Formats: sequence, C-alpha cells, structure tokens
Amino acid sequence: MSQAINGTGHGGGNGVGNGGRAPGEPLLEVRDVVQEFAVRGPGGVKGAVVHAVSNVSFAIGTGETLGIVGETGSGKTTLARSVIQAPRPKSGEIRFLGTDLMRLGRRALTQARRQMQMVYQDPFGSLNPRWRVIELVEEPLLGYDVKPASARRKRVDELLDLVGLNPSVYGRRRPHELSGGQCQRVAIARAIALNPALVICDEPVASLDVLIQAQVLNLFERLRAELGLSYLFISHDLALVKQVSDRVAVMYLGQLAEIGPAEDLYRRPLHPYTSALLDSIPGLDPATGQVRRPVPLAGEPPSPIEPPSGCRFRTRCPFAQERCAVETPRLREVLRGRQVACHFPVNVVADTAKDSAE
Repeated sequence: MSQAINGTGHGGGNGVGNGGRAPGEPLLEVRDVVQEFAVRGPGGVKGAVVHAVSNVSFAIGTGETLGIVGETGSGKTTLARSVIQAPRPKSGEIRFLGTDLMRLGRRALTQARRQMQMVYQDPFGSLNPRWRVIELVEEPLLGYDVKPASARRKRVDELLDLVGLNPSVYGRRRPHELSGGQCQRVAIARAIALNPALVICDEPVASLDVLIQAQVLNLFERLRAELGLSYLFISHDLALVKQVSDRVAVMYLGQLAEIGPAEDLYRRPLHPYTSALLDSIPGLDPATGQVRRPVPLAGEPPSPIEPPSGCRFRTRCPFAQERCAVETPRLREVLRGRQVACHFPVNVVADTAKDSAE
C-alpha cells in the first residue's frame, strides 16, 4: 500500500491503524462525558432538557472490542456520536490517540476523524443509492485528498477483496443491486479505507438475517486480527455482544451500570439491571433440558427528561433502598476488572468468597 493512501505509515497486522500503540495500551479514553439536548416547545420556545448521556467514563485498549448493551433509548447511539464529536458533548474529556478531541478546532478534528470511522445499522440507508460500489468505497479517499487516482482505484480493489467482494463483479453495481449483507460489506470497506485505529459499529447487523449476521461478524473479527483494529460495538442483542466483545459495558438511561470482561459479566452480573437483562433472554437449561422462559423487567424506563434522583434504575430495582434515592452511585471497581455503579451490587459476596478459596 502506498504511503499516500496509508497516510500514517502503519502497516500489517502488527500495527495498522493503531497509532503505533502496543496491544492493550489505551486508544480511546472517555471521562465524565455529558450530552444533553434542549427540547423545543410550541412556537420554538426552549423547554425541557433531555439528559441523553450523563457522566459516562470508559476506555478502549489497542486491539480491543468493547461492547455496549442496553435497552432502546438508553443512550448508546448518542454516546457513540458524542465520541466522534457529532455533536460535541456538553462537557467531559475524550482522549483519542493521546489527543483531547474536545479541544480541537474544526480542521484538526477532521484530521482526527480519519482515524475513527463508523459503520451504521442500516446498510442501505448509509450508502448513496446513485453511486456505484467503487465510488462509495473511494469516497473517503477523495475526501482526504488521497492521490493519485490510480492509487485510489487500486486501494478500492484491495478493500473489496478484503471484505470478500470481487471488484470485477460488484464494483460497478449500485446498492439496490446488492443484498443487505453485501451492502454492509461495502460499508465496512469504506470505513477501513483510511486505515482507522477505531471503528464504531452502531447495531451493524441488526437489519440482517442470522446467517448473514454470522458472516459479517466473522469479517469484523478477521479484520481486527489482520489490521489491528479496535471496535466500539453497540447492540441491544446481549448474546451477540458477548460473542464479539472482550469487555462489555451495560448502559441504562444515559449512564453506565456495569463494565467488565464479557465472560465474567455474563457468568455473574453485579448490577441488578444487568441481571435483569440476562434473565430476559430465553434459553435452554443444560442440566434439565427444559426451556428457560424469559423473565420480563418490571416497569417502564423513566423519561430522560426527568430521570429519577439518585440511582436511575431504582424505580425498577427489586433491591432499592432509601440511599438509592438520595445518592447517585459512581462507577467503582468492586472486583478485579469489574466496575459497577450500584450501592448494593449483587453476587459480590459469593464471588469474593470463591476468589478467596481459589
């Protein structure tokens, strides 16, 4: 690959797109990010405020996939868009490749976004229906003035091959001539055209059938291994997030409830909301062979315009106490590698005793 296209000079599976950082070194650090939106009333008069994201903090290491799960309306997509500054958060700090994006001017932010790309939920809606596949994949190369044209076209062919689409077969087609899975592959090729360090995946397989989902997920994993990518993977599908993520963050009403290694979090959740989410998944009991019926979470999510005081989950939590109404729980480490925002986390005593015995 030419230096002009590469831009930053990273190459191969041992460093492409990761800013030269060692595996596990923080690539993205989000600290106390707040995103709010004013709601306009009749006549355009400023009314209430939507508290979409409230004091969210997390980090993503080089080569790591962090999954974010939660109910619809929990703020997952708003958080992702806040990371890329579209729009800028109201407050907080977002450090990417060592630079605070909140302090960058427009031109510097545009350059920073070269290393940070998104794959959206609707593959058809994210692609211009009038453009051919080669034009869609070439778009970011043109946007960042990659020259010459022959190098761009060679890079497009490389990208289409990388995502499993034959350029001579699919290059001249338009989105309506492709399946949903093929369109998502085109979107992925476009997202990695500039060798980004981080790819934000916002429900990238939600509109695909199960078989195509598996193919796209395998593609994501292969690209991570080959290109050294890091992912912020957003989904409401808990089983899917477990499959693709190294760590998982659970989000509720604009705040993080819990974050930890995927296997540990699913095996023994610490936050009552995480436990409720897992109970809502139907399954098969391996011991008895009986179907495990999903247990619905009681109540409706509160409005982000008027979130509850203290813990935002307390109005639906079976373990809520008086303290939960007056004191907002902060995300804290209660077990090694496990953080939870809860005054009375579940399963901690049993887990601690087991760790001591080992």
